[in-house]
Amino acid sequence: MEIRELRYFVAVAEELHFGKAAQRLGIAQPPLSRTITQLERRLGTALLERSSRRVALTEAGGVLLAEGRAILSAVTAAERRTRRAAAAHPSLVLAVKSGTAGELLTKLLDAYAAEPGAATVELLLCEAHQHQRLLQDGQADVALLHLPFDSPTGLDTETLYTEGQVAVLPASHPLARRSQVRMADVTTLPELPIARWPGPGGSYPEGPGAEVRNLTQLFQLIALGRTTAVIPESASADLRRDLAAVPVLDAPPVTTVIAWPPHSRLRAVADLIRVATRR
Repeated sequence: MEIRELRYFVAVAEELHFGKAAQRLGIAQPPLSRTITQLERRLGTALLERSSRRVALTEAGGVLLAEGRAILSAVTAAERRTRRAAAAHPSLVLAVKSGTAGELLTKLLDAYAAEPGAATVELLLCEAHQHQRLLQDGQADVALLHLPFDSPTGLDTETLYTEGQVAVLPASHPLARRSQVRMADVTTLPELPIARWPGPGGSYPEGPGAEVRNLTQLFQLIALGRTTAVIPESASADLRRDLAAVPVLDAPPVTTVIAWPPHSRLRAVADLIRVATRR
């Protein structure tokens, strides 16, 4: 099976329309149809059910779509990382959720920059649950994850530190004057329902709280009195003046880890991990 054939099939399987897939690939429709037919013949099974009105995946086609996406992602990652490794000035890409790990990130970048032969570190600011995709397709070489919010599945990790959580509230709210609160105090506020973050698939859980994607959006909505949230203590380090952070006694701890693809062979990644885990 050729990479070109996989690209063609994945495009048709995702679009479920030969004309749209051909347009997406920048080719004519007849050679696309011939390629899919040849692929089916070689595999000895139908991948698509075609009619004059619709195109649908067969069970075998669904399997190849999942496998094909993974293969094409790996190929793209290999291309990107090879180009970075071959560049005259080595570099690596570090993915970090916007607004998180501020002090840690500053210390890590400063310590790594002081290392002999340190590569240029490019920061890729991302949103919740994007780390895995960015690492898998080569857009990032290494990432900072926050467990249990981010999934480390399929990645190698090293623990950096564990911290408590705080409730972020409007500064004028009565709870903001307390030295500490409990989860029940925060999650039962009818006037400030807990904010909702998207899951790995991009959809939001049911609930009355505001839908948020990053800390900037979250903090603005809390200041407007629309929602509240319980977040890692470090994420509230540079909190705006109209907000308050109150420690939550019974909130589960959050562990920050540095993560990378298990097959990574970039020396710059190994050096960054060594610096990050140095005690």
